Amino acid sequence: MSDESFRTRVRGCLLGGAIGDALGNPVEFLSIHRIRERFGPDLLTDLIGDPALITDDTQMTLFTVEGLIRANVRWDRGVCHPPSVIHRAYLRWLDTQRLPAPPADVDGWLAGQPFLYARRAPGNACLSGLAAGRMGTRDEPANPDSKGCGAVMRSAPFGLHPRWTVEQSFDLAVDCAVQTHGHPSGYLAAGAFAAITHYLIGGRSLVEAVAGALVLLRTRPKHDEVTAALEAAVALDRAATPELVERLGGGWVAEEALAIGVYAALAHPNDVRRALLVAANHSGDSDSTAAIAGNLLGAWHGEAALPADWVFRLEGRGTILEVADDLVLEYTQRDQLHGDHGPYTSWTTRYPGS
Repeated sequence: MSDESFRTRVRGCLLGGAIGDALGNPVEFLSIHRIRERFGPDLLTDLIGDPALITDDTQMTLFTVEGLIRANVRWDRGVCHPPSVIHRAYLRWLDTQRLPAPPADVDGWLAGQPFLYARRAPGNACLSGLAAGRMGTRDEPANPDSKGCGAVMRSAPFGLHPRWTVEQSFDLAVDCAVQTHGHPSGYLAAGAFAAITHYLIGGRSLVEAVAGALVLLRTRPKHDEVTAALEAAVALDRAATPELVERLGGGWVAEEALAIGVYAALAHPNDVRRALLVAANHSGDSDSTAAIAGNLLGAWHGEAALPADWVFRLEGRGTILEVADDLVLEYTQRDQLHGDHGPYTSWTTRYPGS
């Protein structure tokens, strides 16, 4: 895969997730009956707002990417524990939900972006897990009974490293999911999402990517709920009515959110606009399910497949593109930015290894 192909897929993944998030945001807590009352028989048909506002889904995804870049920089010092570096990135996100604006001593350029300090219904498990004063691990996970979608919706970036194995992507997603969501379905859905993204970035079709993730899932203890949800998404009639979508659940829990996102993308694999509308128009967690569908389709087809009129109106578009391009630079041009023996550029000021 060329660097340019990789770049357009990374951009597509992050932008696609963000436009799905912004699309579903206004209808997140509405039943399908209320959506029809508000928007008519055709349901929600367009992005609302200029700018169209993102939520905690995109916020946390961006901080996931920042953590991944910092972890890669940290390897120059010889020892790195990526989940710990990413946990600190999530703590920086937690600060954005507690403070009204960036503090004077803000840690890193991303946490200095004022629009990220908007509080848009962040998940309770994300807030409580990160506020606990310790990092959740597989042996001692945070919120061990929680399988809400707050971990899966931020986990696409774990699948974006072009030289990792799919197992590495899956495992790091799990290690970072348990920092907030300790139920097996919560963290295994995050791992499966990262694995599917990994396969898509590598050029597999979505059907192939889901099949590969299912193979990996079946090797993990307590995979049954996530496996069953993905199998249901693959088997469901592609007519993609809201009533069919809701057979997969509401998306409030991790395996359902992943299944709905996958189903919407499978229903309209070559039409991102229609797929995202399927993912958003249901009685459930519309922003998270549409964000997942957008991550998948963007990673598969690249940024050119995304609806340009939606991308143009997206809150924080410039920052999202900057984060995407920085991840590509780190993964493809690392030796020109930093290394064991130099060069010593301002990159390490922008992304300290901590």
